[in-house]
Amino acid sequence: MEENINALDEIHKGACMGMDALHFVSDKVEDDKLREELRKQYDDYKKIASHIEEVYPKYNDGLPHKTTTMNKAMTWYGISMKTFSDKSTSKLAELLLEGVNMGIIEGRKVLNNKNMDKEVHKIIDQYVSMQEKSVEVLKKYL
Repeated sequence: MEENINALDEIHKGACMGMDALHFVSDKVEDDKLREELRKQYDDYKKIASHIEEVYPKYNDGLPHKTTTMNKAMTWYGISMKTFSDKSTSKLAELLLEGVNMGIIEGRKVLNNKNMDKEVHKIIDQYVSMQEKSVEVLKKYL
């Protein structure tokens, strides 16, 4: 049971962090096609987070973990500093790819836990697949 809670918490935090990063980057995007892709990715993260919030009560009485205010501030600061002198579409795609790759790594680590319920495993697999698709989309903007 603990494995399910930990897995859901980890992926929920990742989805929230993805939404935060996309929100912060979207303000800097000038390419309309990229902006639309980022909106779709945001919606995908939101669906995963909502799905986790729906199933979480089966495993825990509380709420799934989210990103902290400090993490949000650090994400905003990092994006702001890395785009201070270069707000190009390529640079923004590069920053997002770095974050997505971290999410894929964390998701794959969680998937390697064989003690999860099938339902939890399926949610995490959807999360990783969604991020892997994001990589392919973002690579086009480098």
